[in-house]
Formats: sequence, C-alpha cells, structure tokens
Amino acid sequence: MTARASRTIERLPWRLRVVLLTLPATLVAFGAVSAAPGAGPSQTVDVRPASEARCIPFSPITSVDDLNGLVTTMRGSQEFQGADVGADVRLQDGRRLWVFGDTLRSADFDGQRFVRNSMLVFSDECADVVIPADRGALVPDRDDGVGYWPMSIAKVERPGYDLVGLGMQRVRGAAAPDGAAAFKNLGSSIALFVVPRGRTPQLLDVRDLGPDSADASRPAWGAATAVDDGWIYLYGTAQPDKELVFGFSLQVARVRPDDLLDASRWRYWDGRRWQSRASSAAELIGAEGGVSQTLSVFEQDGRWYAVSKRDEFLGTDLVVWSAPAPTGPFTASAPVAQIPSDEDTGQLRYMRLAHPDLLPEKGSVIVSYSQNQTDVSKVVKDPFLYRPRFLRVPLPR
Repeated sequence: MTARASRTIERLPWRLRVVLLTLPATLVAFGAVSAAPGAGPSQTVDVRPASEARCIPFSPITSVDDLNGLVTTMRGSQEFQGADVGADVRLQDGRRLWVFGDTLRSADFDGQRFVRNSMLVFSDECADVVIPADRGALVPDRDDGVGYWPMSIAKVERPGYDLVGLGMQRVRGAAAPDGAAAFKNLGSSIALFVVPRGRTPQLLDVRDLGPDSADASRPAWGAATAVDDGWIYLYGTAQPDKELVFGFSLQVARVRPDDLLDASRWRYWDGRRWQSRASSAAELIGAEGGVSQTLSVFEQDGRWYAVSKRDEFLGTDLVVWSAPAPTGPFTASAPVAQIPSDEDTGQLRYMRLAHPDLLPEKGSVIVSYSQNQTDVSKVVKDPFLYRPRFLRVPLPR
C-alpha cells in the first residue's frame, strides 16, 4: 500500500477503513488460512494462500445425534485435532463461527502444538480452520507468555460484515489440555474480530480488563455475553473466598457495540439502575449454589435464561435460571440434566454452554459440554476424547 493510499484510508470512517483494509481470503477445510495476528484497522493483513485446497464434506446437520456423530467421527487435520469450550455464533452470511480453548494439533504440525485458542468456520459443506501467520494461537499470547481462553462470543451485524467480540480469560501456564490445575486465571479480556461476508475472520484488537490478578472474587467480565436492543450485555462471574462455597455469583454490565473496547463507557446494574462503578454491580445469582465461571445467557421468546453447571467443578447438575429481563431477577429450575465427571476413568466433563440459534426448537435449547482426561497421554493418542458433546434440554416456562 502506498503512503498516499494509507493517508486516504485513515481519513475514512472507522467502519469503512475496517472493510477496505481486510483482505479477501479463501478458507480451506481443515487447511491453513494465514492472518496476521493482532491486525488492526490501520494496517493491512498479510493473507497467504491456503496450504491445501480440499474440503472435508459432511452431511447436513438436522439433530443432536447428527452433531454428536460429527464430532465423534469427523477426522481432523494437522491444524485441529481436539479442543474444549466451543462457543459459537451464526454470521450474517449463514456461516457459523466457533471458538475453542486449549487446542491440540498433530505431532507433525509445522507450528505450535498446543494453543490457548482457535477458530473454526462452518459453511454448509466444510469445516475451516483459521490459522494465523505465526501458526500459533488465533489471539496470540502476550510477550510474557500469558495466553487467552475464550469464554463467550457475540456479534453485531454491519452492512457487509460482522463485528464479533470474544469474552476471554487471561491465563498463565503451559498450553496443553491437562486439566484445571495447570493454569492460573489472571483476569478477563475482550478480543474484537471483523468478518466480511464470505471471507476470513481478522483480529482487530485485544484489550485486557484491569491488571493481572488471580483473585477470583474480582468479576470475570465476558463470562457470558448477549446482544439485545442495541446493547451488548457482558456478564461477570466472581467467587468469594468462603469455605464450602464452590459456585460463582453473576453480575451484568452493558455497553453500546461501538464502545465495547472502552471500559469507561461500560455501565453496571446495581439492582435499580445502570451506573459507572463496577464495584457496585449487584449479584443477580449468588455464589452459594451458583453458576460456573463460564456460562451462557440468552433470550428466547421474551424470557432470559442463564445455563450453567451449578457449583463449578464440584457440581454435577445442569441448571437453567430464568428471568423476565437481562438484569433478572433469576430463578433456578430443577436440574435438567446431570453431567458428572468420572473419577474411575479420569474423564472430565465441564464448561456447559448453550447454543440458542443452533437447531432451534421452541421451549428448549442445545447445550454442549467439554470433555477431557486427567491422563494427557490418552488425549494425545485419541483426540476424539477431547471434543465437545451435545444434548437438548428443556427451558423452564
């Protein structure tokens, strides 16, 4: 790009600069698409050709059985063998974007073997992996080695493209799928992507929210996100330092989409009104018998729902809390499913997330849960053990 062209683009409105400076690219099923990590609206993105030009086809997905059949039978590639989390959003062009946490790549992958986050884009026939130019994590680690785990995802449609925001945790520890004891949570962050219609997602910016701290009583904002009536609602979870309290409380903030990365523009619900002090955020759900650190909150038919495992790792019950508004009050249902871990086999089941626009049916929602093993060698040998599973659960009336 010439200096003159660059100066011309800099004078354009921000949204138009984003579209002009996002280069087209072809996503290749389970192949490599390169995108410069951390590319922002004032710089071009170096997109290399795909490393292979083939599509791994799959049959249309019409049921939960089809979803589970896909994740248990569809072979991966060097770039993506298995992962946890699995938050998703449907783009305006009909594709579905999924983001994952610690991601396992094959032993012969030319790049980082384990990464803190990754992204797949599903079209009608292909599952495509987005690989950054440095072949590391999609949202790159900081220079000090701190990485980013996705918690939630939301999108805002703009003419010709989607703005996609990720709520993320900052984590320190070895990047490997080896269980909860291998990392420290240091706070939350927001990552922002632009996704032009039919093209490759591009990372625009990453903002850390507050200083690094392992204090779990500080809310992890972005543990769940929702978009409604021109607002982005960001839910925060916090765990008090109290004996025999294993769950997390739930609070909420909101902000206009254009101000997402400016924390000074966020407003926090104090139980009566929206105000600027995060410390005054009211508990919508208490920590005792509360939600997991990461959950899903969404609206369906005028009712709001929070879906989570109760009491984090020590709990087994999948519970749906319902409310008349995004600010609550939230009322817990009886457990709608039990998804325990198995000490005898070392199987871990965690991170229950709802997918309200995936195969939607009135009065119910599809929920996924992550799987892992306490024995890392089992996952490396059989990555199918490290992929989410799905079920459909009823929503309380």
